[in-house]
Amino acid sequence: MQLTLISLYYYVCECYNSTLRWQVQRFSNNSYQGHITDEEIITIYLFCVGFQEKIKLKSMHKYILNHWQSWFPALPSYQTFVNRLNRISFVFPGLVASLIENLDTVVSDLPIVLADSMPIITCSAKRKARIARDIVDRGFCSTKNLHYFGVKLHLVAKSRINTLPMPEYIGITPASTHDLTALRPILATIQDRVIVADKAYTDENLNQKLQNQHNSQIITPIKEKRGTPLILKQFDQAFNDLFSTVVSSIRQPVESFFHWLQEITNIQIASKVRSSSGLIIHIYGKIAAALCSWMIV
Repeated sequence: MQLTLISLYYYVCECYNSTLRWQVQRFSNNSYQGHITDEEIITIYLFCVGFQEKIKLKSMHKYILNHWQSWFPALPSYQTFVNRLNRISFVFPGLVASLIENLDTVVSDLPIVLADSMPIITCSAKRKARIARDIVDRGFCSTKNLHYFGVKLHLVAKSRINTLPMPEYIGITPASTHDLTALRPILATIQDRVIVADKAYTDENLNQKLQNQHNSQIITPIKEKRGTPLILKQFDQAFNDLFSTVVSSIRQPVESFFHWLQEITNIQIASKVRSSSGLIIHIYGKIAAALCSWMIV
């Protein structure tokens, strides 16, 4: 575990010094933040979430204080630790992008891309959302049959044989944003691939454009058209059911990826978040920690 911590710290330092530090650079007389560095704060968060299953900030601080204080002798108080994390919240989206770029060097086994989304819930729709209103809004999750306030986490990933898919793009939108609207700019650039997704991504115009310009195609479960006569529905039902079953089985690994992410980080529930910066850390920080646990063995 000590070697894991050292490897994680070196990777964070490399990313921070090359690109990430420009996203949190401070130009003020009060820019001095104490003896502990931003790299150490980031490393503590990633190490606790990704390798020690400490997903609450207070449990992270207590764990480092009790077991790793000699490695972080300048560890500040809990309040200062949380404040420092919030100040560097925009480091984590860049860190996720860096991790995806490094993971992208792994060759995919199949010319198949999977696309899907997952809700991240800040509170029930029965309550009034009060935090991160610049990011969250009201949405509906058909899988859970749930109205909620929060955001959607969108994923585009390479399919691989007998293992989790390899992320190519991860992003968030307000919960009310339609899945296809969020991923249309990404999907429209994919070349020489088969894109497998659910019914929400059905779009004949986009599919035709992909086939003509990029030699790609979107495959989704068959969506019934309104006004189709009953006799035609019954005539095609056997084929439609079988085709939809096959498509669902192909895209099942993306559901496994979301389940794996939820098991490690409990990312789907963000009810304890109290600010926009906290929500960015909750989402991208936990994704970064999960990807680090995948990359750093």
